[in-house]
Amino acid sequence: MTLHRLKELLELRGPLTGKEIQEQIPADFFDLWRYCNNCPDLILKTIGSRYLRLDKNVEGFARLSPSILREFCNYTVVGLADKPEALDARARQIHQEIIRISCKKQELAHSIISGIVDSRQDSALIREKVCFMIAGDVAYQMAHLEPRPESSTGEFVNGSDLDIVVVVRGLSESIIERLDTAIYEQKYFLMSNPGHKEEIDYVIKDLSKVQAQLDLWDFKSMVANKILEEGLFLYGSHDLFHEIKDLVKEKGIPEKLAALSEIAAQKRENARLELLTFSDSVLNADLRHLLFTTEEREEFY
Repeated sequence: MTLHRLKELLELRGPLTGKEIQEQIPADFFDLWRYCNNCPDLILKTIGSRYLRLDKNVEGFARLSPSILREFCNYTVVGLADKPEALDARARQIHQEIIRISCKKQELAHSIISGIVDSRQDSALIREKVCFMIAGDVAYQMAHLEPRPESSTGEFVNGSDLDIVVVVRGLSESIIERLDTAIYEQKYFLMSNPGHKEEIDYVIKDLSKVQAQLDLWDFKSMVANKILEEGLFLYGSHDLFHEIKDLVKEKGIPEKLAALSEIAAQKRENARLELLTFSDSVLNADLRHLLFTTEEREEFY
């Protein structure tokens, strides 16, 4: 790959994402990322935000999402250094599209959950006793439509999943079981229907379990608490939603997560600098996970 060829492409097409460049100039993504970051004739602009992921495969569990290469492929625009206005315009366009995708996925999640609840005879009781929250990429307005394999079946789904947390208080086991069945049926329908190909990832738990998890800080509880902290209201009880958020604050979860985010950000920057000058033939495990993570979802607990 030569600078002349890349500059010709950017002159012709305007600023492009890393993925769009690779589609026109076939090259290893890692080499392309290093080349674009090290070339003084190019400027790069990253879109959206980086946010904490908890990953058992990373020392200390904390890393930032998107990973370095996924950020380059989908959330970074590369342009010519002498045309910054064009870069800014393309970045705004892509950012607006990412927000649109996130909003559409949130609307879909709301439609599914409200449809399930409103069709039931005990709908008023569920709206009073249950809070539905949405987390993950959608909550950060960073959702995407890149096809990816669903973890249990391997079938491809359309990008970011719908991470839904269902917290119940004072609801009978029979109602909870029927609610679980209804959500699972929708999960199967969305995944198998060619017109949707969306994945719902969800967990149902009682408020007492939430309280118990907030008192712990092992890996599973860290994941559960992070999801509660980032989660947005989707449907159901506003009162229960605010109670959960108050409990999260009382237990100091935002501060704990902020400390982990700082550690992850420093590790990310150290890895970025090392990778830009990398000369060894084999990446160590931590560098590999920070550079490119095939699995960008978290388990629910």
